[in-house]
Amino acid sequence: MGETRSLSAELIQRFSARDATVAVIGLGYVGLPLALLFVERGFRVLGLDSDAEKLARIQRGERTIGHLDPERLRQALGSRRFVPTDDFSELGTADAILITVPTPVNRRHEPELTEVESAARAVARVLRRGQLVVLESTTYPGTTGGVVRRLLETSGLTASRDFFLAYSPEREDPGNAAYSTAEIPKLVAGLDAASSDVACALYAEIVRTTVRVSSVEVAEAAKLSENVFRAVNIALVNELKIVFDRMGIDVWEVLDAAATKPFGYSRFDPGPGWGGHCVPVDPFYLAWKAREVGAPTRFIELAGEINVAMPGFVLEKLEHALAARGTPLRGSRLLVLGVAYKKDIDDTRESPAFELMRRLFERGAEVGYHDPHVPRLERQRSWPELPELGSEALTEQRIAEADAVVIVTNHGAVDYELVRRHARLVVDTRGVFRDPAPNVVRA
Repeated sequence: MGETRSLSAELIQRFSARDATVAVIGLGYVGLPLALLFVERGFRVLGLDSDAEKLARIQRGERTIGHLDPERLRQALGSRRFVPTDDFSELGTADAILITVPTPVNRRHEPELTEVESAARAVARVLRRGQLVVLESTTYPGTTGGVVRRLLETSGLTASRDFFLAYSPEREDPGNAAYSTAEIPKLVAGLDAASSDVACALYAEIVRTTVRVSSVEVAEAAKLSENVFRAVNIALVNELKIVFDRMGIDVWEVLDAAATKPFGYSRFDPGPGWGGHCVPVDPFYLAWKAREVGAPTRFIELAGEINVAMPGFVLEKLEHALAARGTPLRGSRLLVLGVAYKKDIDDTRESPAFELMRRLFERGAEVGYHDPHVPRLERQRSWPELPELGSEALTEQRIAEADAVVIVTNHGAVDYELVRRHARLVVDTRGVFRDPAPNVVRA
């Protein structure tokens, strides 16, 4: 125990002096901003990623995340303190290793930990005494102390004795200028007290506030709870949209009115479904783990059913609106506005646009899209059957020749007045058009 305290004290001192190397595995929407923040605070950082194309673009200082200023990346590279690489053997030189890889679900809505497991195995191959390993990927309670610990200990080293293990969930909100990585309070929990001490010391050097909790399981559950809260409220407001639509009531006016109450109400806006790296995934992680311990999650699973069904509601409204104009869905020419999962970002992960487009293609429609933040649609993990498409120019001619324009993501850069003037039919899933118009149908 005394030797462990000595290792932790040495590591904490090195973090305080910023005389330490931090490795970040996964240079996506979470990992790259985190890596740059460590560089900007004076640390040497190894950025590990197995995506050769993305890594090459990062090494050239090119933009890989729409809302991230590429000048930050170029300055980090110029400082020579940031080394993007695919050489995972370099992990042995790091003092702290942060795992920020995706944790999606499979088609059965079960946790898919392949990338976490792959990262943990890569770390285990070079793990040495005195290192700190932190999982940041969102996951179910028991992952850090179970799956990750077991894989790391294949190195022959023992957690809490030879190395430190912690969990600190990412809380990125892409495109939110009010809350940068440094400003968002950081939950931190170690497998033991020494691991908590070390992990808190590391993050205290880069964020304004660290919040220490009693166990890695509490931290894992807290992250899921944050996004389950959002998922349930999104489902609630989406269900209200359907109900009020049947009643002929403007749901957005209802929400405006309800939001004037200064207490006891938190506004959520409806849409065509849910999207992003957390909200469509995290409830299923919790529900899966809950089934394992025999605890039903009927409320959470119902919210998932409602949100998953929303593209079907949009499709129904679109089909009825086309039929009222004498146009069948099969063979219709459609333009989808926005494929990112929310406004003013380029993040398309789990976007409801893809499920809607899949159904439209399946029904025989001709579908194109315009998104100022997403120039090309690459092959989608969850929708591999979708063709690769490029964003089309939003011109008067393109709008006018479409049988319908479907607003899926309400990007601020889109000229919606141009759309309203020239579209035969607009299906608005985001409440962009607040005043009634003969060619606008809300969905």
